[in-house]
Amino acid sequence: MKRAEPTRQEMLWRFMERLIRQEGADIGQPKSIRFLLWWLNLFSKGYSAVVKARAWLYDHAFMPQFPLGCQVISVGNVTAGGTGKTPVVEILARTLTEEGRKVAILSRGYRSKKRSATERGPRIVSDGRHVLLDSEMGGDEPFMLARNLPGVAVLVDKDRVKSGRYAVANFGSDVLLLDDGFQYRRLKHSHEIVLVDSTNPFSNGHLLPRGTLREPASHIKRADIIFMTKSNGDTALLRARIKKLNPSATITECRHCPKFFKNAYSDDQISLDALNGKKVVALSGIASPQSFEASLQKMGATIISRERFSDHYRYRPQEILDIIAAADELGADYILTTEKDAVRLPHLESPKVPIYYMRMEIEILNGYGNFKELVKKICFAEKNE
Repeated sequence: MKRAEPTRQEMLWRFMERLIRQEGADIGQPKSIRFLLWWLNLFSKGYSAVVKARAWLYDHAFMPQFPLGCQVISVGNVTAGGTGKTPVVEILARTLTEEGRKVAILSRGYRSKKRSATERGPRIVSDGRHVLLDSEMGGDEPFMLARNLPGVAVLVDKDRVKSGRYAVANFGSDVLLLDDGFQYRRLKHSHEIVLVDSTNPFSNGHLLPRGTLREPASHIKRADIIFMTKSNGDTALLRARIKKLNPSATITECRHCPKFFKNAYSDDQISLDALNGKKVVALSGIASPQSFEASLQKMGATIISRERFSDHYRYRPQEILDIIAAADELGADYILTTEKDAVRLPHLESPKVPIYYMRMEIEILNGYGNFKELVKKICFAEKNE
């Protein structure tokens, strides 16, 4: 069966991601690409000037910040995608809930379905008791968090001052977790958590659109606590670099650990050991597919096909049917994907080659005391006026 052809937009997106994310991808390019990169660099400098000016205005109180009378914990990064933010939000929300706090997660709902002209108020992905919206309406990460965190409300709105007020008034929330909140400064933050990917800390050093930095790396000086994610333990140089940028922040070092694989269409689970010696197709639409694929290989799987799509790509039914047919022809035992991808898969009835997603959780390697101290500060703090 012939696989559905990617759209021009998809092909352009894949090319641009390789060009600005992968080290050395811009070397040896033809004159036309170098000209494109020159323009991107020009736009990047303009963007940098705007970002720095905005930060200065907030730092000097020329732009207003709104307190909501409760703890507001921002979890974010200075790069676009790929730091492993969602599992950190999840472990923080779960820990705070276990400590008796009433937690709500506020997200902007990146790439969720566009609002209608008549839609008012925040979208409630979860009210803490029931998951009310799917990934298309609520966004991939908010839906994942809602599904994995019973007892935690999840709200989506670009105006997170408004959604925060709604959570406090309607759900009695006393802790608001601002998902991807480092750049969202209208809502006053009680604590600032910044994630740095140990495998690719600050991309190629350029701001968008020439690189993937949302802000200059120096802006992590605003952070109270820094999570070094995806750590392999060899982080002395990066730790020293971070300390130079922010001497006062505490550092917690962690890695994302696979726990098991769950069937995308049933309750069936398989252990990590079950991959040893199996032939698999790796399917992903994430910022850094290489780390996902490397994890599969470490478990003993043989990857016979890599199906890579752009970050947050919403799969078309025919694409998945074609991938299943091709996997069957290749003799694949499983099609393996990420949890973020699984929420974007179309509904299918018992695919011929089973599709499983990898369930990941955070394991703290160093700085666990820093994490517990943060939780203690949040749990026993007075209201943040």
